[in-house]
Amino acid sequence: MKLLILLIGLILILEGLPYVAAPEAMQEWLRKLSSVHPAQLRAVGLVAMGAGLIICFVVQKTSLFS
Repeated sequence: MKLLILLIGLILILEGLPYVAAPEAMQEWLRKLSSVHPAQLRAVGLVAMGAGLIICFVVQKTSLFS
C-alpha cells in the first residue's frame, strides 16, 4: 500500500512539473491537443499504457536492474 501511495505521489509530481516549468507552452500543447481526433488520442494512450506495462514487467520480473 505504501508503494502505491508513493507511486501516485510521483505521478502527480511528474504530471504537474510541465505546468510549473512552462505554463505558456502547456497552454499551446493543450490547444493543439484539442484538435487531435479522439481515435488518435486513444491509440497514443494505448501505446503509452503498453510501454508502461512492459517497463513494469521487465523491472519486476528480471534481474536487469538489480
